[in-house]
Amino acid sequence: MWLYSEIKTLGDIPRHYASQTPEKPALIDQTGATSWSALNERSNRIAHALLALGVTSGARVAFLGKNTARYFELLFGVNKAAAALLPLNWRLAVPEMAAIIEDADPIVLVADHEYAETARSIAKASRESCRTIILDNASPERSELDALMREAPATDPVIEINPWQTAILMYTSGTTGKPKGVQLSHQGTLFLRLCEHLETSFRYDADDVMLTVMPLFHAMGTSLSLQALYNGVPVAIYPMPEPGELLRLIARDRPTVLPLVPTVIQMLLNHPEAANADFSSVRVVIYAGSGIAPHTLTRALNEIKCDFIQFYGATETACGITFLRPADHNVRNETRLKSCGSTLPLIEIKVADADGNEVPVGTVGEFLIRSPSLTTGYFRQPEVTAAAFKEGWYRSGDGGYRDAEGYLYIVDRVKDMIVSGGENVYSTEVEQAIHRLPGVQMCAAVGLPDPKWGERVVAVIVKDPTADISPDQVISHCRNLIAGYKIPKQVEFVESLPITSSGKVMKRALREKLLRDEST
Repeated sequence: MWLYSEIKTLGDIPRHYASQTPEKPALIDQTGATSWSALNERSNRIAHALLALGVTSGARVAFLGKNTARYFELLFGVNKAAAALLPLNWRLAVPEMAAIIEDADPIVLVADHEYAETARSIAKASRESCRTIILDNASPERSELDALMREAPATDPVIEINPWQTAILMYTSGTTGKPKGVQLSHQGTLFLRLCEHLETSFRYDADDVMLTVMPLFHAMGTSLSLQALYNGVPVAIYPMPEPGELLRLIARDRPTVLPLVPTVIQMLLNHPEAANADFSSVRVVIYAGSGIAPHTLTRALNEIKCDFIQFYGATETACGITFLRPADHNVRNETRLKSCGSTLPLIEIKVADADGNEVPVGTVGEFLIRSPSLTTGYFRQPEVTAAAFKEGWYRSGDGGYRDAEGYLYIVDRVKDMIVSGGENVYSTEVEQAIHRLPGVQMCAAVGLPDPKWGERVVAVIVKDPTADISPDQVISHCRNLIAGYKIPKQVEFVESLPITSSGKVMKRALREKLLRDEST
């Protein structure tokens, strides 16, 4: 729409490039490369197959499977049929996925053969009925989806689509409560492309390749891949490999743009093969999803030796709305490295109090967001939508502040703030202090009920296996860095933390586990 006037919906992306660069690779996965021409034809066939199955304008089509080029064939095909794609989080339990199916009521569920039995279990557990179709990359001749595609026309279905119609129905990760279906429209998604286009700190080059290993059921994986595809950049798509295999993929596929979450960056750097890894093709790492310890970021800058961009966003914003730009990644400015940057063009963030009034610079408040890319609302939840959106502003639930130069800093989820002895404690302050202790790999600070303090600060730490760290050392270390009321009153060491697919610690789940452990 902005660079190319003919791109008005997501289905127009393969249409455009099939006419301009038909033989250039669009997608790459374990099966090889798919050209723009092939992607356009295959998505046409999927659209016709879905229409023959009774998929109508505005209907939902679910997908259950790990990262594969077939995901985008399906996304564009579903969109060409004027329907919305519902990517399911394959990490969820069957009852959780069944609840989403009941809420979204898709007509068709396309499942990778790896999840065929799971799909059947979901169908049994759900009160809604939908047609289940299995795809199999390894044996396309036996795949039900491929059989339907072979019988379908390769011609464009040519269906008129309202740009504000939902293109993707993406359910939130549920770190703070019941998952909600976020409706992302064609128009909003393309508006975000405009905001990115007006941003001068990052551009795609003709020879760029993006490597996507972040799960496509999450906004980061899908949105950044769509960003690349909109700009005609091939996307190499793989399920998240273990760190050593990811290092080998980077060396083999030679990506120039590499989106990762901080936990994966840390795992890469800690892998024994990292010292000899070939990062020479990578010109920019884009990271998001959670905070990153300054010493880890400094190490990444020194070892990967490329530009870094951090973004902050949410499913409700169709992904990134702020940038901490390459020029801001100065290892001598540790304070700036803690920032999530400043807004992209055409996007506003107001730091506000509980009544929606803007607070002074340096004062912590809730981030209220106004963006042309915002969701059109939560699917079939008007009351929840009304509570989250006020006069065009989205209440993000993220607490933070703005400095005098306009940079934004996230300190906590509003619901995760700890009130200890009448004082507000932001978990990120505690976590940043603990991360400065050598041997700490990951940590999370949460509040637990306390008869004296109301809530006590509890630090939960994953340490390096070779590190010898005691609770007393952690507490003593924190005394030199943060106020006394912020210092953990309890320290627990664990082998791993519960995290979402986007790398965020699930603090609600962590608190619940700690409470269960206390009661036993």
